[in-house]
Formats: sequence, structure tokens, C-alpha cells
Amino acid sequence: MHSTTSVKIVEPGLTAVPAQQSRARQARLDLLERITEFVMKHDLNVTGLNLATIGTALSGANTALAKAFVAREISRQPIDQRWLDSVVRLDPESGDRRNELEDLMDRMELSLSRFAQTARDAVDTTSEHRGALGQEIEALAQIQPEGSPSVELERMLELSRTMFDRVCEVENAMARSQAESDQLRASLAEARTEADIDHLTDLPNRRAFERRLASMAEQAVAKDARLCVAILDVDHFKAVNDTHGHEAGDRVLQAVAALLKRHSSDRCFIARHGGEEFVLLFYGFDKDAAWRKLDGMRRQQAGKQLINRETNKSFGRITFSGGLVEVEDMDDAQQALARADAALYEAKAAGRDRIIAG
Repeated sequence: MHSTTSVKIVEPGLTAVPAQQSRARQARLDLLERITEFVMKHDLNVTGLNLATIGTALSGANTALAKAFVAREISRQPIDQRWLDSVVRLDPESGDRRNELEDLMDRMELSLSRFAQTARDAVDTTSEHRGALGQEIEALAQIQPEGSPSVELERMLELSRTMFDRVCEVENAMARSQAESDQLRASLAEARTEADIDHLTDLPNRRAFERRLASMAEQAVAKDARLCVAILDVDHFKAVNDTHGHEAGDRVLQAVAALLKRHSSDRCFIARHGGEEFVLLFYGFDKDAAWRKLDGMRRQQAGKQLINRETNKSFGRITFSGGLVEVEDMDDAQQALARADAALYEAKAAGRDRIIAG
């Protein structure tokens, strides 16, 4: 009886992958495919936070998220960007993911600030030493010993001049380091600003909004002031994209953002939250006053007729719906956002083009 030996043929230049590693790689590919299908099926925004949230839900890494996704699908309710945002807001792990980059930038800024201060102190110190050493060299050079100059004096002068040159080099090096650290801090500040801007609409983005929400809630509690939060959603926006194309849809968002931006102030903070959704904070406004201001924006938008510049065809009336609530205390900020989102759903269900105060 002849024994047979199993031979695994590997193409030139390739290394055989162990079965366990191959299965793990295939599992990752399958998960990526499922995430892609999920995003396309539900027409969700392709953002890092979305992909991370969907991935942790579909993989089962976060059981609470997985259950929320399954329950939503079973109930046949839409899994849209607005619902996903509300889930993310209530998921403490997503807050950690959002804050990782900001925490890293904070640490970098602190380190650069400390280094810049150290460099400034070093420059000041070496400058003082350079001045003192220069005076000593001048004093030594003026000594006129009888007869020929002593070897010891010449050596001392030579050593002093060498030390002086070295101190000058250190001073220049520290000055360059200080200038470089200042440039890095300026670049970091610019990066912070860039990270806070939605480049399509030139409004603050979701990251900037959430930071402002926390700070305004804290300020409102400290000063016993009123604070309201609202969420707006452009009505039938998917139909605009389907009919006119995504580039035209982007121009519609820019037009809505431009109208909203005209009402922006220290007491009215406006940001793009993602997709066709905008968020607003009204500091010092009670719910009635905030509703009147927001409804005035809605009426202005509803009175406009937008034209697609590429085709000269009318977009028709572009309207938006909104939900508005008052923030009760600092701990209520995120819950208030969820309540505003629920009020927005009511406005949509009631026929759109309206603001509902929850």
C-alpha cells in the first residue's frame, strides 16, 4: 500500500498563510462587506464614527448596539442617519471614540506649550551667561602682564572664547527650537479649527457642536440662564438627490446653511450635524422665544425658490422641519438632544415644513 502525502502548492513570491490566520482575515473581509452593504442599504453617511458604530453592532462587540439594530429592523422602522446619531449619542463608547482625537490634540498642545516655555527660559538663561562670559573675556583680554603674555592667560582666553562660542550655538539652537515649537502650536491651532468646520457648508461641524453644547449647558447652569437645542432636517432631501444628483443636493445644503448662518450669533450657535441635518443652540432663550426665532428661519426658507444652476430647472420649495426642546440642566444636555430628535420625528409625521417644541 502506498501512502499519499498532501502537498500545498504556494505561488512564487507568496507565503502560505496558516489556517487560523486565514480564517481571521476572511472574517474581517466578511465584516467589511456587511458594513458596506448596511451603509448602502440604509443610505448612511460614510464617516469614521458611523463605520465604527455599525461595525461594533454587526460584529456583536457591543451587545447593546447589536440589540438596538435588531429591534429597529424587526419593527421595520427606518435606520437613517438621524436614528443612528441618536443611538451614538446614547452610547458611552462612541463618546470615547469621538474624544480620542481631541484628547490627543490637547496633550500635544500641552506638551508643545511646556516645551516652548522651557525653550524661552533656556534662551534667556544662555543669553545671560553669554553676556557675563563676554564681559569676563573682555576683562581678561585687558590684562597686561609684564613681559610676554603668560601661557596660562592665553589658554584661559582661548578656553573662554571657546565656551563663549558654544554658548552662542546653544542659544541659537534653543531659539530655533522655540520658533519651531511656536510654529507647531500654530499649526495645531489651525488643525483644530479645520477639524471643527464642515467644509461643504462652512458651518461648525458635529464635533464643534457637541463641545459647544457641553460648555453652554455648563454656562447656563452657572448663570441661571435658559438654553434650548433644536434639530433641523431638510424635507424630502433624498428626492432632491435622486432627481437632480448629489452635487445639486450639496448646493441645496449650502443654500440652507447660508440662510441659517445669517442668524448665527453669540446666543445662537448653528452647526451641520451630518447629512441634511442641522443643529442649533439658543442661549438665553426660553422655549417660546427660541421657537419664534427658529420658525422665522423656517418661513424664510419656505418662501424661497431655488434653481439648479446646472440645468436651470427649479428645485421647487425647499423646506425643513425641526424639533426644539429646552435643556433642563447640565446633565440633561445629551438627553435634550434626543428629545429634540423625537420632536423632529413628530414634525415630519405631521406633514413637514414645521417646528414642533417638545
